[in-house]
Amino acid sequence: MYRIVLACQGVPSNEGASRTTNISNEFANRPSHKNVKCHWDGTQLILQADNDFDSNGQTLVDEFSDAISACIDSGFDGDIQILSVTSL
Repeated sequence: MYRIVLACQGVPSNEGASRTTNISNEFANRPSHKNVKCHWDGTQLILQADNDFDSNGQTLVDEFSDAISACIDSGFDGDIQILSVTSL
């Protein structure tokens, strides 16, 4: 099992804080990810999730990007970074 933490910078602040629940809920349709938590730290979206297959975090990056696209109304030029991948 892996715990992956990602950050997305460039999200408009007026949407970042208000969309965290929507982004977390997007993962309800992606049952391969467990314990999904999304929060706004004041400057970026932080996503944490556990799964048993994504040892480098790239799959979660792709799915986080999809969830952001579905939940953020205004366009932006954001960048998703892998903060950590920890083996549990």
